[in-house]
Amino acid sequence: MSKTVDLCAKDELESGSVRKFVADGHEIAVVRIEDDFYAIGDRCSHANYSLSEGEVILEEKELECWKHGSTFSLTTGKPTCLPATKAVPVYDIAIEGDRVLVVID
Repeated sequence: MSKTVDLCAKDELESGSVRKFVADGHEIAVVRIEDDFYAIGDRCSHANYSLSEGEVILEEKELECWKHGSTFSLTTGKPTCLPATKAVPVYDIAIEGDRVLVVID
């Protein structure tokens, strides 16, 4: 059963930024690119570092792990370069008015 969790107001995240949230026990990195929002698991699958401390790669819609340089697709959670080889979870985002919500399965 899915659960929807309110995270923040849309204007609390600037385009090109990432922020960590804990929603229903899940650590989630939320990225804003222009008017689109993406949510992926916050822990790098390679070495368990926080992805929300990494850099957003706007053109490719990826998030880079700050420690070892693995990048993860914001749409699929799959790593796009080594050393990571396993995907991280991806979460659906819902927008209600000016609020950003995440859907937890």
